[in-house]
Amino acid sequence: MKISGANQKPSIVFFGSGPVAAASLELLADSFIIEAVVTKPRPPHHHGSVPILEVAEAHAFRIIEVSSKKEVSDKITAGQFESDVAILIDFGIIVSQDVIDAFPFGIVNSHFSLLPEWRGADPITFAILSGQERTGVSLMLLVEAMDEGPIIAFGVQELDSSFTTPRLTEKLVQLSYTLLRDELPRYLEQQNAIPQSELPNLITDFEYPSAPTYSRKLTKEDGILDFNKPAEALEREIRAYSEWPKSRCNIGDHAVIITEAAVVQMGKATPGKLMPERKRLFIGTGEAWLEILRLKPAGKPEMSAEAFLAGYGDKL
Repeated sequence: MKISGANQKPSIVFFGSGPVAAASLELLADSFIIEAVVTKPRPPHHHGSVPILEVAEAHAFRIIEVSSKKEVSDKITAGQFESDVAILIDFGIIVSQDVIDAFPFGIVNSHFSLLPEWRGADPITFAILSGQERTGVSLMLLVEAMDEGPIIAFGVQELDSSFTTPRLTEKLVQLSYTLLRDELPRYLEQQNAIPQSELPNLITDFEYPSAPTYSRKLTKEDGILDFNKPAEALEREIRAYSEWPKSRCNIGDHAVIITEAAVVQMGKATPGKLMPERKRLFIGTGEAWLEILRLKPAGKPEMSAEAFLAGYGDKL
């Protein structure tokens, strides 16, 4: 294990590609020697910023670009690095066993849920959609089976009805960093990891998830609001999809994105029924009413429901 003088910084190889990886790498640079960054290349014809490349270049980290599982195996081999361990966050490419075995202490994946809950591609969004009371971050030893590796540490984040996906992401990125900073050195000394199936029996201060659940990649169609659903579910969708794919519907003849809403109990609701009332805007759902608080008409800036009614109310 390579150590940096008096600071005793562990050396790691970092695997990551997306914006969560970029934010994580920026934090990890304070507590670890980053021997190399393994990431996807800039997409063809993409002229905008690529946050992970910007962070790596700003710190002058060695960058290894890979586009596929095979290319990862071809470029990452045993004995190539001084680092004995790697960290993987928001990478987006499946890693084969030979790559895991290239590091004596394996690859530690920081997964943004309390595994085995919300295995898969989008655990943050699905935690909000579910309405659960807590989520967290699991430091998992990577195995070939998706998100099934043993856990070396976890941290808990309590949830409430104010969380959007961007806000929860920010919280979990910080929690992930704190866990890696504090717990990875302990793992390197002790090599202790607990199978996911044993965690519910060991955790006594809250009900730790026992049954695996699975998240998935979102599609643009997920953002279409279905007013046959209960208002409570729709309000969670609006918070969960606030970054993408965004919650969309038509109000009258106007295509809008709903950015903030609240559940209101006020008599029987008819799904999809529009009810403007005293500068407030309500839509009936399969259960209760959804009050639209803020929205963005197509081609217009975001506005309050009151401002929308002032400008469009006579056309509804």
